[in-house]
Amino acid sequence: MSTALHLQEVTSANFEAAINVKVRPDQEGLVAPVMKSLAEAYVHPGVAWPRVICDGDEVVGFLMGFFEIDWDGKGKDFRSGLWRLNIADGKQGMGYGRFAVEALATEIRRRGGTRLTVTWHPGPDGPEGFYLGLGFRPTGEMSEGETVGVLELQ
Repeated sequence: MSTALHLQEVTSANFEAAINVKVRPDQEGLVAPVMKSLAEAYVHPGVAWPRVICDGDEVVGFLMGFFEIDWDGKGKDFRSGLWRLNIADGKQGMGYGRFAVEALATEIRRRGGTRLTVTWHPGPDGPEGFYLGLGFRPTGEMSEGETVGVLELQ
């Protein structure tokens, strides 16, 4: 992992690199492709926060955050968090995912938030170990068949 890690807004200049981020074949059923995420960002302007994860000039992943969404649809539970995280095949296990989650946590804090919410596919092939290793704890909730986790931000 380089010291040149940064998030970058998805633009016409890096769009092709962004949509070419592919996870390992065994993970394709666990996370939507970047193209779907960008389509969701387009139809949810102001909510979705899509970014490419860069190591210097190289795009190594994709992250999409969200801020203050009405989680329960009743206007009583607003949450910010991680909507999507795709680290390119061959680039996993190098600290890029950790960097991306920490960068999102920094943005949530900057916006006045104190918690980072994420969902993940349960089971041995899912990313639960990754999220638990970052300090997330399951809330006991399920959302669309996925485990809901939360990280308290200091």
